[in-house]
This record gives sequence, structure tokens and C-alpha cells, in this order.
Amino acid sequence: MLQMNRIHPGDLRAALQAAATACHLCPFPSWTGHRRRPSVVCLSMRSESLSRALSTSIDDFSSTSTTSSSASASAIAAALEGKKPAICTADELHYVPIPNNDWKIALWRYIPPNEATKRSHPLMLLSGVGTNAIGFDLSPGASFARHMSRQGFDTWIVEVRGAGLSRRESKSSNRPSMSNLQSVNEGRSNDYSSVHENSNTNTTLEIKNEFSTVNGNKVELISWDESQLATKLTATFMRLAERLSGYLNEGQLRDISSKFLEQISKLLEDARLAERFNEIAANISGLIEARQNSAVSGQIRELSQGLVNIFEEGQKTVSPQLFDFQDRLSSTIEDFQKQLDLIVNYDWDFDNYLEEDIPAAMKYIREHSNVNDGKLLAIGHSMGGILLYAMLSKCASEGYESGLAAIVTLASSVDYTSSKSSLKLLLPLADPAQALNVPVVPLGALMTAAYPLSSRPPYVLSWLNSQVSAQDMMLPELYEKLILNNFCTIPAKVVLQLTTAFREGGLQNRVGTFSYKDHLHKCNVPVLALAGDQDLICPPEAVFETVKLIPASDVTYKVFGKLDGPHYAHYDLVGGKLATSEVYPCIVEFLSRHDELNYCATSN
Repeated sequence: MLQMNRIHPGDLRAALQAAATACHLCPFPSWTGHRRRPSVVCLSMRSESLSRALSTSIDDFSSTSTTSSSASASAIAAALEGKKPAICTADELHYVPIPNNDWKIALWRYIPPNEATKRSHPLMLLSGVGTNAIGFDLSPGASFARHMSRQGFDTWIVEVRGAGLSRRESKSSNRPSMSNLQSVNEGRSNDYSSVHENSNTNTTLEIKNEFSTVNGNKVELISWDESQLATKLTATFMRLAERLSGYLNEGQLRDISSKFLEQISKLLEDARLAERFNEIAANISGLIEARQNSAVSGQIRELSQGLVNIFEEGQKTVSPQLFDFQDRLSSTIEDFQKQLDLIVNYDWDFDNYLEEDIPAAMKYIREHSNVNDGKLLAIGHSMGGILLYAMLSKCASEGYESGLAAIVTLASSVDYTSSKSSLKLLLPLADPAQALNVPVVPLGALMTAAYPLSSRPPYVLSWLNSQVSAQDMMLPELYEKLILNNFCTIPAKVVLQLTTAFREGGLQNRVGTFSYKDHLHKCNVPVLALAGDQDLICPPEAVFETVKLIPASDVTYKVFGKLDGPHYAHYDLVGGKLATSEVYPCIVEFLSRHDELNYCATSN
């Protein structure tokens, strides 16, 4: 089997470029489960062009097909009517609002049959980064969630914000949007449009013809209506100054406004015009950072009109560089607005999951399940397990109970420094500036694009298969469903925070003042930590790096896979064909034992 440490970085970049060239980086796999028809787009994955490459994919990713639109519209309608969308195979679908947020996370519930063993605690399942509930429920015969339900556990899969059927309530339009990039198109925050609505100005640019004489020849010029162009620019700047400031810190706001002004300045190649532009741009930047009151708004509008005057003057000089200026400027503004939409709609990190999404889910599960002691059992795969470790560490540091009776982590660690994890491929995004250039990582689109070249001749990306599943460990149809339906979009801020797990000290909070490994030695919650022997994403040595921090009396560590096979990769612990007979019984025995122990302790 091909190992990641044998892959040369140049080969990796070439392979990803080939995948993107052969397959269009399309929107999220449709919730209907149907495959999309690939088309062609070129993507370079060299680290110096990673930002541009992913931005290109995001642009393609934002465009949606009629099928996808219909599927999402049907899912929204079903949710509003209290019905489950067809994609949800759970017994019940619940929506939980996040306090002080417009997101509602989705909970898939699997109710135990009457004849099942009675349990004292409900079970919460947490998925990996950029994944949804599908991984825990691939099919009736290969459903980890359904299996645990049949063992008597009231089972809940949590889909955090941005994953699966979680949705955002659009405050401006009062209608929900599904948590994929289609929602960015359909349910965009509408901040930009609301600026224009407040000013009662129609922003559609009207084109008018003008004529100028150059060397005795009459030349037709096409220019915009100045007032409307000024309004459009003003709205963009005001959105930065007033609305986007709630999502970005001062440094980020300064950087992104500078990038926008720099993009416009590159359109002005006339030295005299550029000098005047830079003077106005500097004033606009200062006002954006001030983001104060209506007086600032008036000044920004005046400066925007000043920019328009410069553009109009450039048009009248019939400068070849500015002759098609209106098209280029319009495209620049529209592209920038898309970038703002993505930043606003995908502005969260790992700590938001930990401090907001998971507590809200746990509170809801406790209220809707029969829990005597208020505790839950929990299983986390990949990032789901990292969230559980982080919760235990944070609670131990602050001296309060986690609310967990026992946990199981599948291929999870808060410290990857000693391993050769393939997640190090994310390190090119470790520069915080990338969060501005690449606000999201379209993992679902990338996996969909790569799938044909990993599963069919000439198998250019066959090595990607081993990232997900070991050879012959997943049925082909289930592997295909996993790849095409399980992956979502990841905010760059989540990626940036997770990359700290590869640095000295392990995973840090968003501001770098707290290490989530430092207080695991105080853990008093039983932990079962499972690893796959050929897991390239979270190798056994990475899992053990966290296990060794937990008191030996509270942790059980087990690696699945044998020297001569079968082997387990990242998803085989959940969806491999041997998981039902080898992994699941181990988990059930552990949880059953601690479910009873906690019940007896509470009763006494």
C-alpha cells in the first residue's frame, strides 16, 4: 500500500492539479445523493498560489445547479413544515438554536427499539472536521448510529454549524438557508443590498454613450452614470466600515480593505491618475478603520465620488489602459463582494464549536432524553474526538464537571507533533493572512473532484483512497457515498486553529493562551481511545501522544489492525466492513460498563 511519507510534495501538487483539471470543483454533493457531471477547470496547488487556486475553486463552487437548488429548497421546505428531508435517515430530526447566533445546528436522533437494553445515559456522536452525519449512517446495514441505537442507546448525531442539515436563519430575508455554499448564493447575508435599500437607490448601472475627438476622429466612449457608480462603491466601503467590522479584528479589516483598494489601483496604469487615487484611497482606509458615525458615512460617500471622477477622467483621455475599465472595475467589485459574503457566512473557528455548538447540543439532548444524573455518553471521530478532549481539558482547568459520563475517541489527538500525519498538508494555510484570501476550504468539492481519478483508470489519485479507507475495507458503494456526500466546506479559521496541533504545545485556543493538552492529566472521565494501524491522517503515535497525558486508571487505548491484515485507515473505525464485528463490540462493552457504573453511583 502506498504510504504518505513516500509521496514527494511535487508529485502531490501535480496529482491535485491533474484532479482539478479533469474535474470541475462543483458545489456540495447534492443531498439527493446523485453524482454531478464533471467539467474542466485548472487548479495549481503550489503553496505560493494556494490562495489563488482555492479562490478560483470557490468561485466555481458558488455557482449552483438546478438539481442542487431544488434539493436544498425541498429540504428547507420540509424543515419548515416539521418534516424530515429525504436525506435524513434518522428517526427524528431536531434543530437547536445557538444562543446569540443565527445558526441552528441539526441533531439526528435514533430511538432505541422497545426490546433493546435499557440505558441510563443518551449517546452523542460528533463527526470530523468538514463532515456531516452521513459518515455515521452510511446505509441501513452499515450504520454506526443505528447499531448503537439497537444496543439501547438513545443516539444523537450532532451536525455543527456549516455541516449537513444545520442551517442559518437569514435575518434580512427571514428565511432559512442550508449550510452549504449554495446558501451563500441563495441566502446571502444581504448586507450589501440592504445598504442600497436604506439609501433608496437603484444600483443597476445604466450605460450611456459619449463621444470624444482624438486625432480628428470621433471615438465613442461608454461610461457609467456617475451617481450610481459612486453609490455602488460607497456601499462596498460602508459595508467594510460598519458591517464587516463585527466579523474581523482591526488588523484583518485593514488588510482586506487595503487589498480591495490595491486591486482597483492596479486598473489605473496612468501615473497621474494613480497618484490622485492613492491619496483618496489612504483617506478611505482611515475612515474604514474609524468606523464611527454618520459623519464618516458622508465623508466616504464624498471620497467615493472623488474616485468616480478619477475614473471618468481616465475614460475621457481614451487611454488604452482604461478603455475597458468599467468591465474590469465591475468585475473587481463583484468578486470582492463574494469574498465578503464568504467571510461573513463562514466566520467561526474550533472554539466556536467547543464553546457554543456542543454545549447547546448537550443541553438540548439532556432536556429531551431520560437522564437521571444530567450526564451524556459521547463518541467523537477525528475532530469530534478532539472536541471531547478539549472539553475535558477546559473543564478540568476551570474546575467544573464536563457533563460526560464516559467518552470514546476514534482517530483523534490534540497533539500531532510526533507523527507523520498527512494533515500537515494543511500547513500552507497556517499563515493567518490566508483566512482573508481563502475564507473557506471547499473540502466537499475537492473530494468530489478527486474521486473519479482515485477510483478509475489511470488512478492518478489512487493514493487518496488510503487516506480514507484501507484496501478492501469498505464496500465500493459505501465508499462512493461517503466521498460524495459526507464532506462539507471548512472555514479557514477552523483550519488555522487546527494547524496549531502540529506545533509545540499542541492544539491552542484561538488567541494562543491555552493549550488543550495541558490539563488532561486532571481528567476524571473514563476514555476509550481507538486508533487504526494504517491511519495516515491520525496515526497511532498521534493518538497515543494524547492518551499518555490522561491518568492510566481512566484511559483505555487500542489499535485496530494486524501486521498481516486486515488494516484500518481513518474511516474504517466507523464504516469499515469489519467494524461491526471488531470495533463496535469494543465500544458497546466500554460504554455499557460505564453507563451502569455512573447509574449505580448516582443511585447510591
